[in-house]
Order: sequence, then C-alpha cells, then structure tokens
Amino acid sequence: MAGPARGNILISTEECKGCGLCVESCPPECLELLPELNAYGVHPARYTGDGCTGCGICFYCCPEPGAITVYRLSPPFKPIVEGDSHAAAL
Repeated sequence: MAGPARGNILISTEECKGCGLCVESCPPECLELLPELNAYGVHPARYTGDGCTGCGICFYCCPEPGAITVYRLSPPFKPIVEGDSHAAAL
C-alpha cells in the first residue's frame, strides 16, 4: 500500500492467543506472528510498523478482548490556498 500510514496498532503480546485471525484479515498485510513465544506458549501477533490504514478489521475479528487497539492518525494538515475552489467557507 503506497502513502503514509493512516493508523497505528498496539497489540498486547500477553493477551494475544496467537490465533492469527488478525494477520489473515489485514487488508494491507501489516501484521505478522512473532517467532518468539509469549507466556501462553503461542506466537503473538505484531504490527510490522508501516502500512496500517486504521480500518480496524484486526480489532473486530480478534476473539480476545483487549488484545488489539487501533488508532487512526490525523491526516496531515493542508493549508487552505486562496482561490482554491475546494476550500470550504467557515
């Protein structure tokens, strides 16, 4: 996926049960399973660090409450240029 990330994902490795549903359902494919084991003896998911669109699909498909938190990032500030036909009057 091109362009800057529009979201960020935090995954609690100790809450994750390693089912992989979030990894399989992520449209931009920015999640993966860690090679290390957590306290439950499973490979938890992790965010690779780029490409998140902030869609939240990983959050909604996760069966473990509290394991995934998705943050949508604010779009970059675009100054209003005089004479821009798309600028809204406030």
